[in-house]
Amino acid sequence: MKRKTTVYLEDDLLRATKIAAARTGKRGYQVVEEALRAYLGLELLERVGARSKLREDEAIKLAYEELHRKPPILKPIGRS
Repeated sequence: MKRKTTVYLEDDLLRATKIAAARTGKRGYQVVEEALRAYLGLELLERVGARSKLREDEAIKLAYEELHRKPPILKPIGRS
């Protein structure tokens, strides 16, 4: 679902957005949406999710387990 919002941008950023939209044949909001998705890493998550064979609940469980896994204890190099 798309929702309308107001965003305040510096003049040069708005100008660059309009130029990018004109060059790509897209609307300004599409350029902003794509930039936000890339910045937030959502584009990457969507690509990875599309290739994964895990169900969403399995992926969340695996991620949770990895976040809470204890790191291995490393010994200093050159010391006995």
